[in-house]
Amino acid sequence: MNAPRHHDVVIVGGGNAGISLAAKLRRMGCHDVAIVEPKQLHHYRPLLSYVGGGMATMEDLTRAQTKCIPDGCTWYADHVTAIDPDRSVVHLSAGRELHYNDVAVCPGSRVDWDAITGAEEAVATPAAATNYLPEMAEKTWTMLSSLTAGRAVFVISERHVPCAPVGLKPLFMAADHWRRTGTLRDIDIELLVEGTRLVNHDDADRELRAAAESYGVRVRTRATVEAIFAVTRSLRVQTPEGTDELSYDALYLAPPHRAPDWVAESDLATPASEGFVAVDPRTLRHETHPRVWGLGDVATVGTLPSGGALRKQVPVVAHNIAAQRARRSLRHYDGYSVAPVTTSRRELLLAEFDRDGNPQPTVSTPDLVRPRRSTFVFDRYLEPQVYWHRLLKGNVS
Repeated sequence: MNAPRHHDVVIVGGGNAGISLAAKLRRMGCHDVAIVEPKQLHHYRPLLSYVGGGMATMEDLTRAQTKCIPDGCTWYADHVTAIDPDRSVVHLSAGRELHYNDVAVCPGSRVDWDAITGAEEAVATPAAATNYLPEMAEKTWTMLSSLTAGRAVFVISERHVPCAPVGLKPLFMAADHWRRTGTLRDIDIELLVEGTRLVNHDDADRELRAAAESYGVRVRTRATVEAIFAVTRSLRVQTPEGTDELSYDALYLAPPHRAPDWVAESDLATPASEGFVAVDPRTLRHETHPRVWGLGDVATVGTLPSGGALRKQVPVVAHNIAAQRARRSLRHYDGYSVAPVTTSRRELLLAEFDRDGNPQPTVSTPDLVRPRRSTFVFDRYLEPQVYWHRLLKGNVS
């Protein structure tokens, strides 16, 4: 059972990045693709924010992994413990070795509970939650919808959070709910954002600040939560003005993330990459190991990690694997990313930008940065169908 196996391409991770890349490689004629993914369920993660805002269920975003693995691919339902790029070997927890010609590393990132003292203890109580973990997404809406008076605090970290601005969705959906039910005037809403802006796009940032103001949200940027005290339902915040103590009746977290331990402890990471896979952000090839590729949340691509970013990264990696073998020039990823953020329970804006914050809209008209009903409908109801039936089938270019 543990005899070494060889595959042309081994993909570490069976989420959006891994499945889409495997399907793309198969479409390009790669006949021997293996996927290593221990999870038996596949989640369409962008819908987790809608679950946290009471507008989707876990059933809406969950499929059996067996239904997502592309035809013709070999699936190892196991954990990776290490990659030895010098021997071209992926080590699995069950003891098996997978040899490869190329390996694509995309296992995603993990919530970093150690980054905020007391955060893990806090979310174990009814008064704090995050929809960044599937098992807590429904609890998030239970907590927010049951609040009728008091203080709701929303914390958005910028430390490797997958599509951090999407953490604003539960805030705006909850605020709209509180307005509709007549309780908004009895709830103080505090938004603590670790970065300097709500999103790295000037017009979208203005729109989101205006939406926050319309609900009476107190917005504080450059606010870092240092500790959460679950017993007293309070947190310690560091801002440019100094340290502040803040109490809460409901606490929402878009928490810091980190790379899997086996990545951070390997030579795939460097001190400069903060434990993440150190790739050239243009070609997505590893800085020192040319048969190693990285994409998605675990890779140092220099832009906001998002599902929209993956739509650009996947074809670059697929093309470059083939191009490098044929000694052709490599394609470049331009750093495109996108943040779809609701401003109510019926409108959404789409911020599209490159790694330098320059707007990069996919269409010139209409202006999708303005909150619209149509973009809300697309993001909530149509985009999931595109994901299941096109993106996971390798239909990206």
